[in-house]
Amino acid sequence: MEKPIAASVVNDVLAKMDISDIAQASIRQCQAVANKLEEINNMRFIHLEIGVPGILACPVGLEAQKKALDSNIAHEYPPMGGIPILKQNASKFLKAFADVNIEPECIVPTVGSMQSSMNLILECSQLDPKKDTILYINPGFSPNMLQAKIQGIKREAFDIYEFRAEKLRGKLEEHMSKGNIAAVLYSNPNNPTWMCLTEDELKTIGELATKYDIVVLEDLAYFCMDFRQDFSKPYEPPFQPTVARYTDNYVIMMSSSKIFSYAGERIGVACFSPKLYYREYPALRQMYGLGRMGDNFVLTYLYAASTGVSHSAQYAYAALLGGAADGKIDFISEMAKYGQRAHRSKEIFEKHGFHIVYDKDLDRKVGDGFFYTIGYQDMSCSELMFDLTRCGITAISLNSTGSCQNGIRACVSRLSSDEHFEEMDKRLGMFEQIQKEKKA
Repeated sequence: MEKPIAASVVNDVLAKMDISDIAQASIRQCQAVANKLEEINNMRFIHLEIGVPGILACPVGLEAQKKALDSNIAHEYPPMGGIPILKQNASKFLKAFADVNIEPECIVPTVGSMQSSMNLILECSQLDPKKDTILYINPGFSPNMLQAKIQGIKREAFDIYEFRAEKLRGKLEEHMSKGNIAAVLYSNPNNPTWMCLTEDELKTIGELATKYDIVVLEDLAYFCMDFRQDFSKPYEPPFQPTVARYTDNYVIMMSSSKIFSYAGERIGVACFSPKLYYREYPALRQMYGLGRMGDNFVLTYLYAASTGVSHSAQYAYAALLGGAADGKIDFISEMAKYGQRAHRSKEIFEKHGFHIVYDKDLDRKVGDGFFYTIGYQDMSCSELMFDLTRCGITAISLNSTGSCQNGIRACVSRLSSDEHFEEMDKRLGMFEQIQKEKKA
């Protein structure tokens, strides 16, 4: 690619896809735009928009799934609450790497964390008639906000950019004290910024969740992937930070997609605090005939949504979690490749005048991981996205993640070769040239 794609060509593709503002496009829409422009211009984009694992699936899972299929497990419906070995190994894994005690009964397989969040958002909104709103600590994974919108559930949100440390308490109190918040949802490490909430911040969230009787939905899709610390030794500190140490009102959502590169089989687990799993809610009993939150989650929502999770995939995930807890799978060292890719690609962006938007965890530099955020001078999200697209680079805008800042989210998973980094360097040089021409 020697020169930028004509602005008219990009505009034509956006119009045909009914996208009025590329900064508001979803991840899949951005991918579709790039794919179409690749076809028209006979060239390959640098894909920073979608978090497809860039490392092959762990063989331990593949072998366990093959063995399960060879036993003809495919003819049986899986138990709704999950096979015993998966529940047991997920419990071991959480103890080994987060130092959290959750009994196997309270751990339920779901069709990826997406199914966990979709159904938990709904269930939390129905626990108490007075509490009908989900609070999002943004920026966040945009489909989580879409899930509430699809279901007609009220939403509130704030950008954490200006509300770290003690400021977080005041901002949370501002929302929670009104009495309408049913649950608060966030990811840690954060998608898209890769910021990591500290133990003190998690303690604040936990204390306020207890004070106002709010459920914390904690998305740990990037479990132990803050590579600034060595989480690789099971049952030894440091452990994955989690709100579970500070409240009984939590559900941890874990996924096989990133830490084991098992995205294609769509399996995760919802891990309820025992107190919450067995807690009786009169509103649930009146509506569904099942009052306990955990039973209702499994036998009402998951039953209606999918009647369980792929039987063979449960055996794969069980083997992966158990192998990691037993020290036989070093998933963290494997995932560290993403940190190396982030470091190298950040340097290239910065060389061309870009800056990291969410750059600090309080007084620490944000770590290198699966995602990071990039801005360019004072360019709006729309302008930045459009000009990068012209240069054959696709990402998603920070606007689409609930951020109030200008910039993009970059995912490093598909930057897997020297050629990719060299091509990125050339295209960002092209981007700089576009900006010079605008000013001329």
